[in-house]
Amino acid sequence: MDPDKRIDHEPGHDIHLEHEDPTIRFLHRIIRFAVKVLAILMVLVIVWGIGDVVYVLYQRLTQPPFMLLQINDILATFGAFLAVLIAIEIFINIRLYLSSSAIPVRLVIATALMAIARKVIIMDFDEITPPYIYMELQQ
Repeated sequence: MDPDKRIDHEPGHDIHLEHEDPTIRFLHRIIRFAVKVLAILMVLVIVWGIGDVVYVLYQRLTQPPFMLLQINDILATFGAFLAVLIAIEIFINIRLYLSSSAIPVRLVIATALMAIARKVIIMDFDEITPPYIYMELQQ
């Protein structure tokens, strides 16, 4: 494919403010404003999540045995880290959407895969039975 004619996003996944219909233009502006509000809220969630990571680490390290982490403690810490990383990925999705007026479908899929990986990593297989996992997959 000619590099000058390359499409940076998939067709149909964009919202342009230059639409010919004034109603659609107005609705696009509302959507862009809502996305900006979501970006601000996502930054607050990221900061809150970092505080949660620090709190989880502090909690786990101050319980006996001191300064040692059990495997469950490590998994809880990984879960908190991954939750923050997922929030950062969602913020990047929002930022890319605002800068290009296109929904970055590949990045959205990558973020979803990271969320699924987090869910698998933090599963406690002592409490979750195989039938429970099977029923969750069926939904």
